[in-house]
Amino acid sequence: METVMKVENTVQIKASVDRVWAALTEPEWTKKYMFNCAVDSDWKVGSPVLWKMQHEGKEIIPVKGFVEEIVPGKLLRYSVIDPNMGIPDIPENYLHVTYALSEMKGGTELKVAQGGYEHAAKGKDRYEEAVKAGGWSSILAVIKELLEK
Repeated sequence: METVMKVENTVQIKASVDRVWAALTEPEWTKKYMFNCAVDSDWKVGSPVLWKMQHEGKEIIPVKGFVEEIVPGKLLRYSVIDPNMGIPDIPENYLHVTYALSEMKGGTELKVAQGGYEHAAKGKDRYEEAVKAGGWSSILAVIKELLEK
């Protein structure tokens, strides 16, 4: 039986589901916590998701993927690959990120899971690097801080 490699993190945020959703899907928010990358997508299943940033006056795309599933305000699942990694841009090498939002008293619970490492090129190394970095914990801490201001 194959071992599933997935990183999962959860945070409770004192903000509405709508506000958390906006922070996850609107470029003016993502630039503040996703390493200065503005997300670009029309958020329809099958559409591209591009993370764009400026580097030395030039726009680069350090990460890209495709929307796999979306239920606005509740669930967003997309694939993701770093096109600069030197691995083939084929479906098996994409990881899969899922945001699940649920309303709770006084705010929103946000769960983030990233998986698919077991099928991806350099998957074990990518997984171990993600675990060592704490998964999404540092990003979720910044989102929480931004939204609770």
